[in-house]
Amino acid sequence: MNNKQQLQEGLQALGLTLTAPQQLLLLEYVALLSKWNSTYNLTALRDETSIISHHILDSLTLLPFVQDAKTLMDVGSGGGMPGIPTAICRPDLQITLLDSNTKKTSFLQQAVIELGLNNVTVASGRVEAMHDKKVDVVTSRAFAELADFISLTKHLLNENGYWAAMKGVYPYEELEHVPASVEVVKVEKLHVPMLNAERHMVVMKPKK
Repeated sequence: MNNKQQLQEGLQALGLTLTAPQQLLLLEYVALLSKWNSTYNLTALRDETSIISHHILDSLTLLPFVQDAKTLMDVGSGGGMPGIPTAICRPDLQITLLDSNTKKTSFLQQAVIELGLNNVTVASGRVEAMHDKKVDVVTSRAFAELADFISLTKHLLNENGYWAAMKGVYPYEELEHVPASVEVVKVEKLHVPMLNAERHMVVMKPKK
């Protein structure tokens, strides 16, 4: 199975209908990750087949949780997951990719230009120093434990904003440490096609 077939099969399993140009952009992004990986150390994975399942399809499980959002920030974006695949699928969603590693943000800038993603802004720096933007959703993929994620990013949420934290195994211990000022809306088990690993989405919002 080639990359294109694998991507199409994965999208079908996720119930996603993307245009041919969107699918092409996702594959171009996979190629960029592979090309720049040795220079920028973007992923431990070396082959494109694994990148499609572990990074692209995994990132796209975020889509149902941001359906009504207009703005999103991907904190600790690294190589651009889940922000870039989400941006390709949701050109109407304004996305900020934030990372403190300047090597990685250099790659992100390059990727955004090459893929022509007009809805994406790249920000370099520490999350606690980011004070000029508030968004509907703050997301991250394996960035920090939930309590740390909340304390580091709560200033980024707008009035009705919420967190969508992408996790691996069910985060029992982390959930115990979520502060009392935050409501855990739901913890949903995710199914990522072609990925034999547990994934969960934790949706949280500040208590009013």
